Amino acid sequence: MDDPIIRLKALSEQMSFEPAEDFSTSTYNLHSTHLDTPYPDKTENCPDAVFVHPAILPNGQKVKLLKTLLTSACERDCYYCPFRAGRDIRRASFQPEEFARLFMMSTQKGITEGIFLSSGVAGGSVRTQDNLLATAEILRYKLGFRGYIHLKVMPGAEYAQVERAMQLADRVSVNLEAPNTERLALLAPHKQFFEELLQPIMWMEEIRRTQPASRGWKGRWPSSVTQFVAGGSGESDLELLSATHFLYNRLGLKRTYYSRFNPIPGTPMENQAPTAPIRELRLYQASFLLRDYGFDVEELPFEANGRLPVQKDPKLAWAQKYLVEQPIEINRADRHMLLRIPGIGPKGADTILLVRCQTRINNLSCLRKMGIPAEKAAPFLLLDGRRAAYQPFLFQA
Repeated sequence: MDDPIIRLKALSEQMSFEPAEDFSTSTYNLHSTHLDTPYPDKTENCPDAVFVHPAILPNGQKVKLLKTLLTSACERDCYYCPFRAGRDIRRASFQPEEFARLFMMSTQKGITEGIFLSSGVAGGSVRTQDNLLATAEILRYKLGFRGYIHLKVMPGAEYAQVERAMQLADRVSVNLEAPNTERLALLAPHKQFFEELLQPIMWMEEIRRTQPASRGWKGRWPSSVTQFVAGGSGESDLELLSATHFLYNRLGLKRTYYSRFNPIPGTPMENQAPTAPIRELRLYQASFLLRDYGFDVEELPFEANGRLPVQKDPKLAWAQKYLVEQPIEINRADRHMLLRIPGIGPKGADTILLVRCQTRINNLSCLRKMGIPAEKAAPFLLLDGRRAAYQPFLFQA
């Protein structure tokens, strides 16, 4: 497998299982001929394609992001993973310098603008992390790349390696995969939940708290994120969201991602049923309530089995339980309570507080002018002590 584009395809084609940034639905396919042409065409469904995703970064900027591995060789045997040791698949690898130059060539052609770089664990976690760091260092300091880098931290990486990754990257991540030790054993029996996975995340927060941000790339420390495999180990939503709440509030994570379990042929879990997409959606909705809306885990509308209701948005389920009989007065509620009303997000709540400084809100048209879906919010609020007349919003979910 000498052709670098063929190797890159082999390394990137199964990376869709790992969410890292927000993506639009389209992808750009990179062919070897694109590196010889100044303006590559957008093509679809090419069998020899490398997928470059239009991604939305944490600051809202849109970039063409390459998601790939430095090597798909892996000595770990995680039960669900397409790259697990012993699975009969085509493996490919790059040396740091070779990969960095290939990526820079694609960037100079306008094909890529940023990179999410991970790796299989080959030769031990420390050696693998050294190769990831070497790649980032070559990009930054030898080839002058100042664009977006999301760098994966390997399980079992050392403190100094985590620190160096935070000096090179715009975002760093460690995949926890499961919410606790017991569940991780069902997915990856030879990984250690605290020592290998949670500890590097704790170091990231310690570095942010104790070291000056000027030591980070462009004078700021990178954000940190993690990923859970939703539905792979029989875990409940309560377990996942309790871990999420801890990560947000104690370890400063920017976001937790949920990758719904899909069985991979040739793995020990190939006959396990896939997780329904709706469960992944509800987990994301609930995690945003924890991160952005001031909810506690105990307030989320879990069913007796620890799962979120799949029929409706968890915020709507909470409001239907608590606000129908005790609606919120929109002219007096503080920001915390405004955020409990379906249809009102952080921007909407801030707009309401600003408008209230100048006038009273006494009809739904005022909310519509603010960009708030008034019919969605109306059942749960009062306007100067009165319930609003509204057309029922039939398709809330």
